[in-house]
Amino acid sequence: MSSFQLDRARVSREIGATVRLALPLILAQLAAIGSNVIDAVLAGHVGAHVLGAVAIGASIWSLAIVLGIGMMMSVPPSVSQLDGAGRRHEAGAVFRQAIWLALGMGALLWFAVRHAEPLIKLIGVTPGLYTDVGEFLRAISWGAPALTCYFALRGLSEGLSMTRPSMYFSLGGLVLLVPLGYTFMFGKLGLPPQGARGCGIATATVLWIEMIAFAIYIASHRNYRGLGIFDHFEWPSPRRIGALVHVGLPMAITLLAEGGLFVAAALLIGTMGEDVVASHQVALNIASLFFMIPLGLAMAITVRVGNAVGRGDASGVRYAGFCGIGLTLVTQLLSASLMLGFPHFIASLYTRDDTVIKLASQLLLLAGLFQFSDGIQVASNGALRGLKDTRIPMAITLFAYWLVGMPVGWWLAFHFGLGARGIWMGLIAGLSMAAILLFARFWRSSRRHRPGTFGPVASPTTDATIPS
Repeated sequence: MSSFQLDRARVSREIGATVRLALPLILAQLAAIGSNVIDAVLAGHVGAHVLGAVAIGASIWSLAIVLGIGMMMSVPPSVSQLDGAGRRHEAGAVFRQAIWLALGMGALLWFAVRHAEPLIKLIGVTPGLYTDVGEFLRAISWGAPALTCYFALRGLSEGLSMTRPSMYFSLGGLVLLVPLGYTFMFGKLGLPPQGARGCGIATATVLWIEMIAFAIYIASHRNYRGLGIFDHFEWPSPRRIGALVHVGLPMAITLLAEGGLFVAAALLIGTMGEDVVASHQVALNIASLFFMIPLGLAMAITVRVGNAVGRGDASGVRYAGFCGIGLTLVTQLLSASLMLGFPHFIASLYTRDDTVIKLASQLLLLAGLFQFSDGIQVASNGALRGLKDTRIPMAITLFAYWLVGMPVGWWLAFHFGLGARGIWMGLIAGLSMAAILLFARFWRSSRRHRPGTFGPVASPTTDATIPS
């Protein structure tokens, strides 16, 4: 930020605006984690067999979630740039095309999830679980169109800097999942017990309720008046949908690359014994929980950077990006301090097995070390999304995770005999490389722009784009 005079008052305002946007998003992401916990707890009370089927099915479903969410992440920067340019009324046209994209993506994911047998066999699932995993996936697949449309609605609202609805509906869905899951899985209110299939039915039902409730809220609330969202029907425009795909597809691949890295790590660790697997799950669960904070901040950074781009405010882009990244480092300092200072205590909250606690504590120390790199990479990626810069970040993450992180982890784990610790050291290497390259990318992109150098914000009815 050396190219302009630092304005402390502006820094304070930017941090305050980012925090206000981010807090509801963090709670929304924590609610998403909570739904996985509820599914696991209910399934565990039905029996170990159902728990295993739900755990495997949920892992496959998570791949569909990543692809759907990644594609729909093209909506917030598109809307926030229009909002920043004073063309808020044009957001409705973007949203109508985003809904067509969401429906198409939802149908594709519905089909893929229902025909996931080759993936189930590739994972090496016990044959005795095939039937229940398939039943779970076929049931939950009906929620795919609702999921993608829900994130289109979220993208519209968040792009307009209204993030509280995301929190309200995510928390509402979490509360609703408990009685529905209990009813379908255990067979209440005259229904037969349906186990893993019931878990899928409950989750899909909650997704549809969340989506419909969010749509009604946007259609009726005064904050969305003047957008013309549901004023008229609009056929899909291949060029305009293509513009969303151009931004969203690289983000979907990026999220899949990162999620795939952790899935691959879990599969490798799965060969090392039950205690090691359990310790990995404990440490990963804790790390995932803390990750929701920088993830929510990254979503807010996307909106703030997008607003600055829409205003044609080059210095605003730098303030939004660097203040957001700095704020993320503060939150990561807290999480790193907890993991490095109290690993044994944190692990003991999950299990009483001394062996698992000892191994999980070692992994938590490593998780504490990668908190800073993880925070920088996700925040930098959020800033780049605000610029609609997604293709180079996709290449960076593929390189960092799969050409650095995974080979280093495998080499340390099996060649040097470090086991799970080696895999986690590989995660540190991959996340650190991604953090360095993504931060450098945003630094370079932000310095390249000067006041007045931003082009016109893309119109929903043209092919214009913003140079990045």
